Amino acid sequence: MALHPQAQEVLERIASFGDPPIQESTPVEVRALRRPRFEVPTIDVHEIRDVDAGGVPARLYRPSDDKGLGLFVYFHGGGWVIGDLETHDQIGRRLAVGSGHAVLSVAYRLAPEHPFPTGLEDAVTSARWAYENALSLGCDPDRIAIGGDSAGGNLAAVVTQREAIPFRLQVLVYPVTDARAGSDSYSAYRDGPYLSAAGMHWYIEHYLSGGDGSRDDPRVSPLLAGDEALAHSPPTLVVTAELDPLVDEGEAYGERLRAVGVETTVTRYDGMFHGFIWYADFVDDARLALDEVAAALATAFA
Repeated sequence: MALHPQAQEVLERIASFGDPPIQESTPVEVRALRRPRFEVPTIDVHEIRDVDAGGVPARLYRPSDDKGLGLFVYFHGGGWVIGDLETHDQIGRRLAVGSGHAVLSVAYRLAPEHPFPTGLEDAVTSARWAYENALSLGCDPDRIAIGGDSAGGNLAAVVTQREAIPFRLQVLVYPVTDARAGSDSYSAYRDGPYLSAAGMHWYIEHYLSGGDGSRDDPRVSPLLAGDEALAHSPPTLVVTAELDPLVDEGEAYGERLRAVGVETTVTRYDGMFHGFIWYADFVDDARLALDEVAAALATAFA
């Protein structure tokens, strides 16, 4: 299927900036170019405050004063190299308001300054902290969920495989699940749109630049984990984009979860590109995808 016209318009606007390919830039250069271009927040939330999640910076979004809200621990995307609380602020706002529950957006440390496993360690620390301190946030520790987009989805998947936290739901939005990068979709969409195979290799190489781990390490490629680890996952929603190098591995992860008995929903958004949920002010399917996530959270926390 071709790019959706709204997606095409967004990508044409991005192309007009004239940025060099990501693999020809340094992480510092990419962060400086991309960060100012994310949406100015347009959604009001009852309470937004920065918190210390066990030594990991995080931002709490509460849609109301109600006590005992569910809590969604969210890890942002950006290939473990870019992204932060500001780039995903609008997403945190939308999900809190849309679900009626709290969102904790986590600012894990980034590569290459802090290569693997640092980001994963921060994800584990913040998830444990959220569970152990939910009451102090006005949330119910028995109603907790976890998720993220792209690299953030990767971190969420690994945390759920390894941690004894009773998550009600896992949400993986176009997640990185197989860093070996050998799927058919890597070939089909090697030149994008938006995310290219070369760009994805750039991210992975920076993430693994510390010399720990490898592309076939299940802590890096959760698709390669054993059945027992996968079966430890909570009910899961996987959201994929059709025109994305990562579409095959995201959907393969959903298939493996189903095979080991995990209740799993996989939704593919046709005509969409990797990263499309960032553009909910311009792309109808981005709003639909975030609405789907919000509805899944509300149902899980009911």
